[in-house]
Amino acid sequence: MTLSLQDVEKLAKLSRLHLSDDEKTQTLQELNGIFALVEKMREVDTDGVEPMAHPHEVALRLREDKVTETDHAAEYQAVAPEVRNRLYIVPQVIEE
Repeated sequence: MTLSLQDVEKLAKLSRLHLSDDEKTQTLQELNGIFALVEKMREVDTDGVEPMAHPHEVALRLREDKVTETDHAAEYQAVAPEVRNRLYIVPQVIEE
């Protein structure tokens, strides 16, 4: 898949970007380079390859699942002007 200069202009317009002619040309080359790389990667035969979560065979060290900090919500919210159901209540600043 290759893009044209018109495609780049459309993408710039949708992204609300103002690009100079040089930037459009450079962006076109870079995007087409990315698409060429993706096409090259699609050509690789991956049948029988198991998906991996990590590229290296690493055993994760897991910590014990226990609470290590206390709940400070009441302490933090004590200075708030208004709190309801553990939520800070703020005045409405934008009218409907």
